Amino acid sequence: MPRTSEEIKQEFIKIYKENIHRDGSEKLLDYLVKKCDFFTAPASTRFHNSFEGGLAQHSLNVYYCLKDYLARARVREEYKLTCSDETAAIVSLLHDMCKINTYVKDYRNVKNEQGQWEKVPTYRFEDTLPYGHGEKSVYMISGFMKLTREEAMAIRWHMGFSGNEEKNTVSNAMESYPLVLAVSTADMEASVFMEKLGG
Repeated sequence: MPRTSEEIKQEFIKIYKENIHRDGSEKLLDYLVKKCDFFTAPASTRFHNSFEGGLAQHSLNVYYCLKDYLARARVREEYKLTCSDETAAIVSLLHDMCKINTYVKDYRNVKNEQGQWEKVPTYRFEDTLPYGHGEKSVYMISGFMKLTREEAMAIRWHMGFSGNEEKNTVSNAMESYPLVLAVSTADMEASVFMEKLGG
């Protein structure tokens, strides 16, 4: 049975409060809960989690995928990649803050099973702060609390090679800050597998 948007919201808040404690984190959570559409926004217009509450669900999915990735023996022992619970929560739960207040409810025409056109609800993307994707999330978070350089890099480059960035720059970011690869992997796993399969 699918979870309600309220259940998703409460799970997000619980994980956030248990793990994120730095200065400004309470004001940031207050913003997410009371002053924006984070818990009602979709994660995309037509692809992964394109439903009300999809952004919060996607953020939780990335959190769980990242925690699983970081728990792998090879990642811990061979790659020596570790991070605090706070860092893991920040980079996963907040990586897509750039999507807040950017999706507007709309309609589009599609053919139904009888071959007749009908209007169906959808979302359209309308960004009033065109600051990029990952860099916009870093900018928005930094208005509330300080990020470490590693956290900022992981959020900035979380799209990995699926973004529109120069590939050598992405590769350099991943080599310099291995958490970038971990977050990018978690984001792709959540988007491509979990959310395409209805998770």
